Amino acid sequence: MSALSTVVVVTWRGRDHITACLDALAAQKSPHRTIVVDNASDDGTAALISGHEVVRLPRNRGYAGGLAAVLGMIDTPYVAWLNDDAVPDPSWLSELENALEAEPDAAAATSSILLTDGSTQSVGVALTAAGYGKDVVLAGREVFGFCGGAALLRTSVLRAVGGVPADFFCYYEDTDTAWRLRLAGHRVISVGPARVRHRHGASTRPGSPLFHRWNERNRLLMLFRCAPILVALREFARFLVITALLPVRRSVPDAANFRIGLRLRVIGEVLLRTPVTLVQRLVIGARSKITRGVVWRDWAGR
Repeated sequence: MSALSTVVVVTWRGRDHITACLDALAAQKSPHRTIVVDNASDDGTAALISGHEVVRLPRNRGYAGGLAAVLGMIDTPYVAWLNDDAVPDPSWLSELENALEAEPDAAAATSSILLTDGSTQSVGVALTAAGYGKDVVLAGREVFGFCGGAALLRTSVLRAVGGVPADFFCYYEDTDTAWRLRLAGHRVISVGPARVRHRHGASTRPGSPLFHRWNERNRLLMLFRCAPILVALREFARFLVITALLPVRRSVPDAANFRIGLRLRVIGEVLLRTPVTLVQRLVIGARSKITRGVVWRDWAGR
């Protein structure tokens, strides 16, 4: 039986958890190809993955960059994104494949991602009224977007909508992709029986300055690429105003994303990328079958 899917596992210094991920993939009921993208790990990860098909990058290009680096190598109808600290159930891949086979207008299927204590981390991604992507723990069959830590996409559709935004490095590559899938007229579905256990934060540290920098920067870039222009400008203006008022506020949250230096860096990176981002916006718009306004109206704040 030929494989329907290629599972891409991107790792960076994954020595402590990648073996469990790859062992779980070896136990999948559905035949598949696995590609491990090693982001120049220097902790002994290379020795642990040497028996697998490995693409070793010369430098750390992040999760988004790692996915983008091997998209051209994939020759199966489906491509799965899987975090190196996720452990899928044996039926995980087959559940996702069966769901997409049954619903040809769906271009992506997201998993039930459970934390190590058994609680639910995500069954899909919602779009907030401020344009953030937010994990949801209770959803119907259809969701706005998928969680990139464990999802299956149609390879040809992913390529047709522009692939993976490699420059995002980490975070929001999934929500940006979901935006582009929806603009092209495709659906995203949640597949409850497709379960994985996730050691959340094993590869990155949620709450760290880098975490907040990537989140804030990539949300704004995503909005300028995909959302109605007035929404993108509103959210960028809001970010600027909050930053400007921080020195005079009596009470400032004790979080990295309220540090002026980090916020100024985000502003600078967004402005530096503005010319390229606007070109990308035009290309995305030219590919779209549904207007940005309709997608925003139907999904923002739900």
